[in-house]
Amino acid sequence: MSADAGPASRNRLSSVANAARVLKSFSPASPTWGVADLAEQLGLSTSTTHRLLSTLADESILEQDSRTGRYRLGLSVFDLAAAMPTQRSLHEAVLVSMTELRSRTGETVQVGVLDGRQVVYVERLDSPNTLHVFTELGRRADAHCTSSGKALLAFIPQHQREELLEGWSPRQRTKHTITDIAALRSELVATRRRGYAENRQESELGVVSVAAPIKDQSGYAVASLSLAGPEERMDENRSTYAEAVKALARTVSLQMGWRARARPRSTT
Repeated sequence: MSADAGPASRNRLSSVANAARVLKSFSPASPTWGVADLAEQLGLSTSTTHRLLSTLADESILEQDSRTGRYRLGLSVFDLAAAMPTQRSLHEAVLVSMTELRSRTGETVQVGVLDGRQVVYVERLDSPNTLHVFTELGRRADAHCTSSGKALLAFIPQHQREELLEGWSPRQRTKHTITDIAALRSELVATRRRGYAENRQESELGVVSVAAPIKDQSGYAVASLSLAGPEERMDENRSTYAEAVKALARTVSLQMGWRARARPRSTT
């Protein structure tokens, strides 16, 4: 597992971990894999990769194209996805707010979820403007230098946040990236205080974004709603946009079962 995935479990099973790595290799950019290519990608032997792919295909989690021999995700994946009510309700809850936010601002709107020390973008509406931010659906980004990631890190349970921060050496993406853990902690405190996170050219020069947490009934963040655009447009309206993002994230949170007066569950 890479350092970006967060602390490893003591109960880790290598065979299960490798199967998970296989499944996570499939994406919109890489919808199919051959045995040799995937083995090289994962750093595994060809025989091990073949056994993993064959086993997952036997369980209908993967399918093999009889003509090319390449593997793709199988129908069972859709059954597994259907068993995720939180994700399904998140998709349903965010669409109206995302559309409203894009209509009001003309900028790119995204929803991200936390996966270890990275944020994964699971929903997106592109800006209609000629100059806009391109973000591939399913793309991963480091949490420390994105507004989505910082909004999530700031509003998850404290013990989870500390596990992620412990031993983390954040990578520098631009001259504005926060790479010092103490400074990142201070940034997350500021994020919690104002209710939204900022990314001011920390992940990519010329790109600015703001994000707010989407909470469920636990009171903790399960996703983040973000607005991103070019620096020249975003800086003129950043505070106004931030308040709009925060308000709409609150609306989505209420639909997810969060109640404003409810305190988060104990993290101990």
